Amino acid sequence: MAALFQPFTLKDVTLRNRIAVPPMCQYSATDGLVNEWHVANYTGMARGGAGLVIVEATAVSPEGRITPGCTGIWNDQLADAFAPIVRGIKANGAVPGIQIAHAGRKASANRPWEGDDHIASDDPRSWQTIAPSALPFGANLPKVPEAMTLDDIARVKSDFVAAAKRALAVGFEWLELHFAHGYLAQSFFSEHANQRTDAYGGSFENRCRFLLETLAAVREVWPENLPLTIRFGVIEFDGRDEQTLNESIELTRQFKAAGMDMMSVSMGFDTPKANIPWAPAFMGPIAKRVRDEAGVPVSSAWGFGEPHIAEKAVQDGQLDLVMVGKAHLANPHWTYQAARELKIDKPSWTLPAPYAHWLERY
Repeated sequence: MAALFQPFTLKDVTLRNRIAVPPMCQYSATDGLVNEWHVANYTGMARGGAGLVIVEATAVSPEGRITPGCTGIWNDQLADAFAPIVRGIKANGAVPGIQIAHAGRKASANRPWEGDDHIASDDPRSWQTIAPSALPFGANLPKVPEAMTLDDIARVKSDFVAAAKRALAVGFEWLELHFAHGYLAQSFFSEHANQRTDAYGGSFENRCRFLLETLAAVREVWPENLPLTIRFGVIEFDGRDEQTLNESIELTRQFKAAGMDMMSVSMGFDTPKANIPWAPAFMGPIAKRVRDEAGVPVSSAWGFGEPHIAEKAVQDGQLDLVMVGKAHLANPHWTYQAARELKIDKPSWTLPAPYAHWLERY
């Protein structure tokens, strides 16, 4: 049996294989509310055979959305709308996960196909963004955020806790905190975005404080028997990579001590000047270093969409789970394709029985 198709157990949750669908924003919600598009999208991914399906970055507050089309979970109505998605994922044999997030200074943006830039301030769809410091991201996101007060920090942490409670109540079994990609939590950690002089900025310890406090607060309400994971940008590709990676690995150790069960290893995206070395599986060696030095199970995305590359990443001990993103959008039955390419005997067993019946019999 290929390594990619071995089960994976984390806490009381067992995935049928090492293939996961990572959060991928659909920008198709209305005022945070999911709809039939989301039901079809996520149910289809599960039907295709993946072991884990994580619903896209879902805002913990209206201000935390990236765009007006982003999903939200800041009230019970929004949470209840996820119920058919959770049921559909489970009914098709996958574990339902959700990523909860706050976009920080990258919020109040147009959808990618409508500009992928900040909404003009005089547009009624625009809203005030917040961040650790009043520093804009730059490039196509020039809006200057308001520097967060201590009350703002406390409120956002409470928003994450409330979102976690709602995610649990609606039936999600895997929770991921979005601490990556230049959004709010990542920007507290990054010196590109954080120039505070209080307890939440400056030193390594202070820049970690918001992330660790948010994790600890969520850990108190999320059951110990269910996975609590973090997507974190461990590297910026900004010329200070070794320093950033060393700090990130130390923070990962602290995440583990505070109750994180697994890390999805990603990039910071805190500066538009990053020089990212795009290539197949280029994050694999970095993820392995985090895995080995911090002693945590890891996953990663970015260039693992070819089955033999995904298989090798698991075989070589780089990843415990492989996040296959864009390839799943192109082919929701990517798992079946991978089984065929890896010469799995009767690969249709990766699919639901009604599909397998037709593929094997005729």
